Amino acid sequence: MEKTSKNDEPAIGIPYQAPMPQQFYVGANPYQAGAIPPNAVVGDPKGIPIQQTIYRDTPAPFNCAHCGGSGVTTVKSKPSLAAFVGCMMPMMLGFCFLCPSMDCLWHKYHYCPSCNQKVADYEKSDICSVMDPPHWVQESFALPA
Repeated sequence: MEKTSKNDEPAIGIPYQAPMPQQFYVGANPYQAGAIPPNAVVGDPKGIPIQQTIYRDTPAPFNCAHCGGSGVTTVKSKPSLAAFVGCMMPMMLGFCFLCPSMDCLWHKYHYCPSCNQKVADYEKSDICSVMDPPHWVQESFALPA
């Protein structure tokens, strides 16, 4: 009889294979970048049930939690700290962001037109948004239920 070494013996059981790493497709999400979904409600909801409202610079469609009415919010603007800082650098920027026509850095407060209760606010604190003129005014929208 021949002597066999331990390495020559067959292994008994289930063969082991290293798990394959899972591969996920991760693409850029346009909605995180500020894109509005195609099914979004932008104007007056007119009876469409709303799941969520995204309040930004423009009047937003909403259902009021105070009076139960639906419609489009009234927006009031107030200067932010970023607007004051932007106005302190007129030599670099060339214009003042405290002017009502340059309200890209102003805070926006949304009110119900029926009961005049404050519904939401959209506060801007990033002075770097001055360098992004296409996004100075971001549109409000709602997602239907």
